[in-house]
Amino acid sequence: MATSAAGGIRFDAVTVAYDGNVVLDALDLTVAPGEVMALLGPSGSGKTTALRAVAGFVRPASGRVHLGDRDVTDLPPHRRGIGMVVQQYALFPHMRVEDNVAFGLKARKADRSEIRARVAEALEMTGMAAYARRHPRELSGGQQQRVAIARALAIRPAVLLLDEPLSALDARLRSGMLAELARLHRELPEVSILYVTHDQLEALTLADRIAVMDRARLQACGTPQELYRAPANAFTASFVGSANLLPVTVGGTGGVTLGGTRLAVGTAGAAPGARATLCVRPHLIGLGDGPNRLSGTVAEIQWRGATHRLYVDVAGHRVMADLRELRTPPALGDTVTLHFAPEDAVLLPAEAAGEATGAAGRPAGPAGDRTGPAGDPAETAGTPAGPADKPTDPAGTPTGPSGKATDPAGTPADPSDEPAEAVGHGC
Repeated sequence: MATSAAGGIRFDAVTVAYDGNVVLDALDLTVAPGEVMALLGPSGSGKTTALRAVAGFVRPASGRVHLGDRDVTDLPPHRRGIGMVVQQYALFPHMRVEDNVAFGLKARKADRSEIRARVAEALEMTGMAAYARRHPRELSGGQQQRVAIARALAIRPAVLLLDEPLSALDARLRSGMLAELARLHRELPEVSILYVTHDQLEALTLADRIAVMDRARLQACGTPQELYRAPANAFTASFVGSANLLPVTVGGTGGVTLGGTRLAVGTAGAAPGARATLCVRPHLIGLGDGPNRLSGTVAEIQWRGATHRLYVDVAGHRVMADLRELRTPPALGDTVTLHFAPEDAVLLPAEAAGEATGAAGRPAGPAGDRTGPAGDPAETAGTPAGPADKPTDPAGTPTGPSGKATDPAGTPADPSDEPAEAVGHGC
């Protein structure tokens, strides 16, 4: 499937504000042609506002938006040549599948033979060719989402915008659609995809790079492996996977101390006596003797099928350990020894811990788990809590005259949704 124009997206210091309240603050971000970029963050972080700025539903207060080599900041949505898929499919209930997919092409006044060919191509690509004559009410949720994706692809966009496209599906359908989206990306290597999600599993599975956002600003950007293995700050560590974030002091002869226990980890030139935050992933912590021993009391045990998760109180801080299923797990209140390898720890600046909403290393209970990279629930000591979950896109709206799945009015997000604070970085 050849696209209609050169791909790629570039945000140049894009700021969006409603009634003086900044909801996207000076975003600098580039999505290369053919790249899948995930915007990952909690509700109210600014990720959907960024996507809507690309779509043309909101106008930046300052900065410019580029698609390929075109500055599209002043262009209306229907002249940007993008495809878009929103949470609630936005299919016309009175139209058959093939007519829904053809809608954008008809709005562009394509000739009939081209419409037939492109509709057949898009339905075949999404595995929906056998359902062309059905109405949306005769389809499952996953099938309806495939039709919405087929409609977006039929116009052969150089840029595809996906706004929480799997959030309305159950876990089994979501897993299947993740595989489908990954396959589509392989079949459409020239299409740039901007994928908005708060689900880290989706971002880790699909994205070439992830842009982590919080409180209207870009916090970090990199490949999934970079952000997971070497996070730039405590917020990134806590939002991309599970993390133990422990307040430590840099020792005078290298290493760090936690509650009087010396730990051998790389300090990367940090000044002796400086405060820092130690990040260790739960699956990298073992039970029993080993390097960097931590002794504590078992506060909680969770059986998760293939693994046990232990919550252990260590020097006033709760440490998580994900262990292969234990034949005889310790009892609540037992004293246990944990350990981790020096190379499995990352030292973060202490000031970075304050960027997460919730102090790093604060005693954390089992509530508030997020989805971890392996699909299991995952929690972070000092897990950040985003603002109240308020949708910023009126999902379920019909497509506009350009054939994109759009919000026809471009309704602005709730200005109370996205407070503007934090340190941003370009990418």
